[in-house]
Amino acid sequence: MTRNVSLIALAGAMVVSAPASAQDSGDLREEMAQMREQMAAMAARIDQLEGELEDVEAEAVAAKAEAVSAGTAIAAVQETQKEQDAASIEFKGTPQIKADGGWSFKPRGRLQYDAGFINAPNSTGAEEGFGNDVRRARLGISGDMPGGFGYKFEVDVANSDLTVTDAIISYEAGDVDIQVGQFNNFQGLEELTSSLHTSFIERAAYTDAFNFIRRVGVGVTYGAGDVLVQGGVFTDNMDRLSNQNWSADGRVVYMPKLGDAQLHLGGSLHYRSYEDGSTVRYRQRPLVGFTSERFINTGNLGAESETGFGLESAIISGRFHAAVEGYWQNLEMPVGMDDPSFFGGYAEVGYFLTSGDTRGYKGGKFDRTKPANPVGEGGMGSLQINARYDRLDLNDGGVFGGTQDGYFLSLVWKPTDYTMLLANYGRLQYNDAVLPTATGDTSYGVDSFGVRAQIDF
Repeated sequence: MTRNVSLIALAGAMVVSAPASAQDSGDLREEMAQMREQMAAMAARIDQLEGELEDVEAEAVAAKAEAVSAGTAIAAVQETQKEQDAASIEFKGTPQIKADGGWSFKPRGRLQYDAGFINAPNSTGAEEGFGNDVRRARLGISGDMPGGFGYKFEVDVANSDLTVTDAIISYEAGDVDIQVGQFNNFQGLEELTSSLHTSFIERAAYTDAFNFIRRVGVGVTYGAGDVLVQGGVFTDNMDRLSNQNWSADGRVVYMPKLGDAQLHLGGSLHYRSYEDGSTVRYRQRPLVGFTSERFINTGNLGAESETGFGLESAIISGRFHAAVEGYWQNLEMPVGMDDPSFFGGYAEVGYFLTSGDTRGYKGGKFDRTKPANPVGEGGMGSLQINARYDRLDLNDGGVFGGTQDGYFLSLVWKPTDYTMLLANYGRLQYNDAVLPTATGDTSYGVDSFGVRAQIDF
């Protein structure tokens, strides 16, 4: 608008200063009129351009605002994504939390309730009839920490007794895993297989008889391809630390795949030194854990050291599996006494009646069976039958602890990955039993039946 006023004023000044003759004045007026028309057209065009410029500037401001808003939204989405990446939750029986930087945390636990009966000759005075027990009631946590470190801590509260089972700090570097704390020593396939994944209600008789328990120490595991090597040095269990006894344990496993079949071959070695004046006792229950009765028992034996070695083998092929182990325990007694050598071992076969199911295996031991068609997803879970022969011989070198030959059958139903119902029958045949009958007979049979309900997370 300012430009329009200036142009009109200029045109008026030109008219005022023009010559006054009539002809010239007429021509001049005509020229000035044309000029005014042109100037008016120019002014209108300028107004139009100024309006368009204002519109363009407004659109630019709006576009800038939209860009800023979009950038803020993108930043918010990116921040949300970072937060989601920083912490995630997976469900593996229980929520497992994983955070940025290598952190993870997982609560864990198991509950096993056993019930059944024992039938032995009445005149032995042995505990008979019905029995039941909360076999295990464990709670714990496990997880990872930045830098390759990990942790695991579990306590068992069964029967109101609080005991620490695993208490582990670990470090993993490539194919090597180092463990410090309390954990299972490296004493064979049956012992290292979790109680959650065994095919019978209890492990083979020799594992308890030869005092395979968790001990405090340092262990190293190397695993690469088909080879697993384990070794460690240990003292005692946490509830009986003497700082006088110590042991060394080692294990080697070769576990190749043969087509679709999993093969397992291994061996273990154990040495334990006892402080002066120590005694050991080797004994075992008749299959089930809810009885305190032992029909074979060496009693307390003076001990300076013990040396054990075992051989182990197994195969898993589709629905079928088989396993065989043998273990020899040599006891060095004080000078002047014979050093006895005891033996324990078992052989078992198992078969899944349900299609698509197989026994789990991982890291040199049996692992979780995961039903191909679990309950809740249109299936019935997995159903497995197993048969086992179990031998324990505690007679040698002037020691008559007795022998136990067990013939076992089990039926295992897993409705889901984390639930199990198990029924187990055993016929135990004894010779040189420590509980004689009224007639002095130490060779007789005992029937044992047990069932287990189990959940874990």
